[in-house]
Amino acid sequence: MTDDWSAEAYAANARFVSDLGAPVLDLLAPRAGERVLDLGAGDGALTDRIVAVGADVLAVDGSADMVAAAQARGLTAQVVDGHALDFRAEFDAVFSNAALHWMTQPQAVIAGVHAALKAGGRFVGEFGGMGNVAAIRTALIAELAREGVTADLKDIWYFPSVAEYRAALEKGGFDVTSITLIPRPTPVPAGMRAWVETLAAPVLHKVPGDRSAFLDRVTALLEPALCDGTGAWTADYVRLRFSCVKP
Repeated sequence: MTDDWSAEAYAANARFVSDLGAPVLDLLAPRAGERVLDLGAGDGALTDRIVAVGADVLAVDGSADMVAAAQARGLTAQVVDGHALDFRAEFDAVFSNAALHWMTQPQAVIAGVHAALKAGGRFVGEFGGMGNVAAIRTALIAELAREGVTADLKDIWYFPSVAEYRAALEKGGFDVTSITLIPRPTPVPAGMRAWVETLAAPVLHKVPGDRSAFLDRVTALLEPALCDGTGAWTADYVRLRFSCVKP
């Protein structure tokens, strides 16, 4: 795994991601004494809130820098590839916020989660769904094409429809209790250039030329659609929120 993440940059430019995680935490409804796996925990901002109710939580993430930040909070955290979970009937619940869209082999992830859960355990999460950051992705694809790079970015992001992800969960052995797409235009206080630099960092590896100039062009292309007359930016988020149970 390559580590494109900076916990410092994430905290400065993307803290809204964990700040907006309250509804999916409510859906999880963690309880004292439960064993919970936080999959794609980042720097542990939401993990802290699960621990606060008295749950025993293991935070895992693919980024060593993010895991170090979670450990600095006093959390139990490990560097783990979400495609290669190696737990067996250990957890009462698996929770994931804003991470599953980075895991582009969903059946491998779902199989690992299923194996990690005890019978009756629940898998609850929220991530980018169909239509998520559509304008931003289109601008990135267009500017990559200008650089001579053909890319659909499906190797970077996985943004499924409700029907697609429901089928994947059911194929993986889960009973789906709820699943929905939620359009959520999201203010980006740090601006779009910082958003792309922080939250689309893997895409920048595809840029053969000057990355700074690329970022400038992407930002300019998006300004008419995502920046208002006061200079405030909004990202065109669409989230997929779900809950399912291992029979």
